Amino acid sequence: MVKLLIGKKGTGKTKMMINLANDNVDKRNGNIIFINKNNRIIYDLKHDIRLINMEEYEELKNSDEYVGFLYGIISSNHDIEVIYIDSILRQTNINVADLPEFLKKISVISNKYNIEFVVSISAEADELNGLVKEYEIIN
Repeated sequence: MVKLLIGKKGTGKTKMMINLANDNVDKRNGNIIFINKNNRIIYDLKHDIRLINMEEYEELKNSDEYVGFLYGIISSNHDIEVIYIDSILRQTNINVADLPEFLKKISVISNKYNIEFVVSISAEADELNGLVKEYEIIN
């Protein structure tokens, strides 16, 4: 399942994702991954959550490489239950036009490996060209 948090920059999406991840730690048996553009939130997440700092992977240039990166994460840990991706449009060179294909690919991953994805997008619903109808919006 792929869930989306949408809204303009500064509307509290990261804080909401942090709270969701922290609340999920005690409810899940598997691992939780939180992918963020930097290391700034490391002390906001419970220690059981694996934070991946995308500044360390600046070589990733597009959505295909990002999907490959996700496959690498999953292949190294078969106990992942949830992956939070904060501010996808601010990581690598993914833009609004890339989102439909990117979200379809992670939906395939989600179904195949039974992993829930929560993705935050810094954009208004009307900028997303109908994507909001295809995915669960949680804010």
